[in-house]
Amino acid sequence: MRLTQQKREKVLAWLFIAPAGLAFLVFMFWPVMYTLYLSLLKWNMVAPIKVPVGLGNYLDVLTDPVTLKLFANTALYMVLLMVLNFLIPYVFAFVNTFVMKRGKGVYKILLFMPSLISLVVGAIVLQWIFNPVSGPVGLLLAKIGITLPAWSKTKGLVIVVISLVAVFKTFGYNFLVLLSGMSNVSPELIEAARLEKTPDRQIFRRIVMPLTSSTAVYVLIMSIVQGLQYVFTPIKVLTQGGPNNASSNIIYGVYQEAFGYYNTGKASALSIMTLVVFVVLLLVEFKYVEKGVYYEN
Repeated sequence: MRLTQQKREKVLAWLFIAPAGLAFLVFMFWPVMYTLYLSLLKWNMVAPIKVPVGLGNYLDVLTDPVTLKLFANTALYMVLLMVLNFLIPYVFAFVNTFVMKRGKGVYKILLFMPSLISLVVGAIVLQWIFNPVSGPVGLLLAKIGITLPAWSKTKGLVIVVISLVAVFKTFGYNFLVLLSGMSNVSPELIEAARLEKTPDRQIFRRIVMPLTSSTAVYVLIMSIVQGLQYVFTPIKVLTQGGPNNASSNIIYGVYQEAFGYYNTGKASALSIMTLVVFVVLLLVEFKYVEKGVYYEN
């Protein structure tokens, strides 16, 4: 009777797991395996015959000078998104929770409202704001004798502006998530630290950051993953990867190879290499960052 009950519980557990497991196999595992298969072929998505090329597509990707530029641009995007979508919301959440005395709700609404704007609208708005001739930033700089360069044709600056579109979409969400994490920090700890005349920066670094580290790690990972997804739309709408791939990244590069040049094999190889890079980064995060994470709250 006891064994039968255990079997029933095991069957019930597998039934609960089955929908998620099926979704994983259909929408995650199978696409990755099929992409790996396509990366070993030369195919343009139209021809009836797929030509096996072995590791030829991977060699093409590794020897292509554009690949290095795509990975360098992607690294720059990641750094900008970590600063703009993680560090700044982290500080703002601390100020809103423990420093501000009035108007907290107003600032929460104002900081979250931009995330309701669609990416296409956000891209068009940023394009107007940074227009060197008629945009408000260009007009303001012109009054103090500074000429705003054409950002869509300036290497480095074009990545900054495109990153701001992703910030529009995710800043408010990350701010609220970090705010909720800080609500679990005991106010008594903060008051005790202030009685000892501890500066706010020390309270933030030595008390709030350790106690909200689990929330912070989640926001950090989501800032990178969602940010790189969200920059695809402004790249497509505003620059199409230009000038000379200066605003492109590995995600847009995969799209361009597959649906621009119809080079499915090379696009698949670049996809697999991108997957490997992010898996390595994730393993590094689990090994080194997770050690100092506080999970009690």
